[in-house]
Amino acid sequence: MISLIAFDLDGTLAESKQPLKDTMGEALADLLAVANVAVISGGDWPQFQKQVASRLPARADLKKLWLMPTTGTKLYTHKGSDWQVVYAELFSDDEKTKILEAFDASLEATGFKPEKTWGERIEDRGSQITFSALGQEAPIAEKEHWDPDFAKRKVIQADLRTRLPELSINMGGATSIDITQKGVDKAYGLKKLRDASGIPLEQMMFIGDAIFPGGNDYPAKELGLETVRVKDPDGTLAAIAGIVACLK
Repeated sequence: MISLIAFDLDGTLAESKQPLKDTMGEALADLLAVANVAVISGGDWPQFQKQVASRLPARADLKKLWLMPTTGTKLYTHKGSDWQVVYAELFSDDEKTKILEAFDASLEATGFKPEKTWGERIEDRGSQITFSALGQEAPIAEKEHWDPDFAKRKVIQADLRTRLPELSINMGGATSIDITQKGVDKAYGLKKLRDASGIPLEQMMFIGDAIFPGGNDYPAKELGLETVRVKDPDGTLAAIAGIVACLK
């Protein structure tokens, strides 16, 4: 029996870095009435707060919601009237410096330097360093057509793996690459969730838009979870409706 549904965020619950639409917030509230819900993604807590936590209707049962920023290296739960940190695994200053130097060298070597960017391209999220090819504030339309087939990022990812073999390097969102400690991916985060929640992996389902080899949602499938690959948030809405009908 499935008792927890875990979701990717960008491209699955919402468009890249955009808040949940009202319809998605209502759908998640419906789902929380019949199951636990987790959201695991590369963004940091401020992004989760903007995209998810602040967009749920008052009727949503927040006690059953698990929010997992930076690929599950952080976990937040709702207690009383506020969100609280359950754990956070952070990089050291030396590790951060090495990662930033590797990014600079890799982009120079691979030649992927777009003519125009919007905002900072590299963000320190504490437990994760994230590269956004077009910048953190790039328009959705620009992001969607820069690397729709992941081909450009696969080249950068391969180069970074030679420079940082001791770390995990995965593609996320529409234009980003996430660097975490070795072994940190969504499977790692979901196992941490199992330990924190007491819900076994056999009772979890994962829904995401990048459940394919090399995609940052694929580790959930490799972990053995039931998975549903969606194309966009509209597909997620349909999946949630079906799950709610079954669990009722």
